[in-house]
This record gives sequence, structure tokens and C-alpha cells, in this order.
Amino acid sequence: MLVVMVAIGSTDVLFALDSIPAIFGLTKEPYLVFTANAFALMGLLQLYFLLGGLLDRMVYLDIGLAAVLGFIGASMLLEALHDNELPFLNDGQPVTWAPDLPIVISLGTIAAILAITAFASLRRTSTA
Repeated sequence: MLVVMVAIGSTDVLFALDSIPAIFGLTKEPYLVFTANAFALMGLLQLYFLLGGLLDRMVYLDIGLAAVLGFIGASMLLEALHDNELPFLNDGQPVTWAPDLPIVISLGTIAAILAITAFASLRRTSTA
């Protein structure tokens, strides 16, 4: 029983640590990053069982999550280019064409991708 509890706890910690890059894609505020990870650790197990029941109905979830991760990666890359401090890239000067995406646009895009994915998945499984 102890091994099972350690395995579940370590899985929760691993998933919470895995979400750190996604949080840094939205904000650099250390308090928000810490709080989001703490809440992720507390609620992850309950969400796992909820999503486990819905997983057979969410047929497009993998595509939506891939799109979210791609968007977060692209926004992190654009932010790094916008705040460039590397001496070998553009002589350490910020890249002027790289836009600075506001948090509202990032959160709205992520919410829209997840909403479209959920709607399309539920529509497909309800008609099948």
C-alpha cells in the first residue's frame, strides 16, 4: 500500500512540474507560478478521475492539447525574441518584428482551442 501511495504522489508531483513551462508561457510572476502548481497538486487527482470518465468521449483532445502546447511554445519563442539578450542574435538587441502577446490573447486562444476541441468531440460522439 505504501508503494501505491508513493507512486500516486510522485505522479502528481511529476504532472505539476510538467505544467511549469505552460505557466511560464503566461506569466513570469513567481507567486502565480507557485500558486498554480500548488493548486495543480491539490486538484490533479480529482481531475484525473473526472477526465478518465470523459476520455472516451473526447476524441479530439490530443489534437487540441497539441495545438495548445504548440501555441505556448510559439509564444514563448516570440517573447524570447522580443526580449532578446543573446549577443550572437541581432547583436543582443530585441528583434523588432517579434510581437509581445498580451496575457489576455494567450488565455483567450488557449480557452478557444480547448472549447472548440471539447465541442467538436462531444458533437462527434453524440451523433455516432
